[in-house]
Amino acid sequence: MPLELSSLLQPADIIAELVATTKSDVLVELASQVAERHPGLERDELVRVLQERERLGSTGIGDGIAVPHGKLKQARELVLAFGRSRSGVEFSALDGRPVRLFFMLIAPQDAVGIHLKMLARISRLLKDPGIRRRLMDAADAVAIHQIIQEQDSRQ
Repeated sequence: MPLELSSLLQPADIIAELVATTKSDVLVELASQVAERHPGLERDELVRVLQERERLGSTGIGDGIAVPHGKLKQARELVLAFGRSRSGVEFSALDGRPVRLFFMLIAPQDAVGIHLKMLARISRLLKDPGIRRRLMDAADAVAIHQIIQEQDSRQ
């Protein structure tokens, strides 16, 4: 299974301008996008899994980034979605700052190693302040996808 973010994340999986202004609305908006793109995955079930994970501790890792994630037995493969909020959303992030960049990862129930590798890959990508700035400045979903694709080819 490829570990390129850009092979799992198409422009249609990217919400360049999230409408949501609260943590739970962000999860619903990203889950809706995934459910629409992946028949067999239900929005409410996705939201439930993501909220369950958030109750264990916020997936807001700081620097304006959150990586909500969870496992679902209906998922046959890793599923990725991306959302951007220019104004930022209060997400109980570790540094207490609003979150602007969201990577949502759904993994099959039995995926362990690949799930953790993908989470590590996402955090490596977003550790770079220059990349975060470029993702914030990108014009649309296609431009966001292009930036992620460029980074994949460097890793």
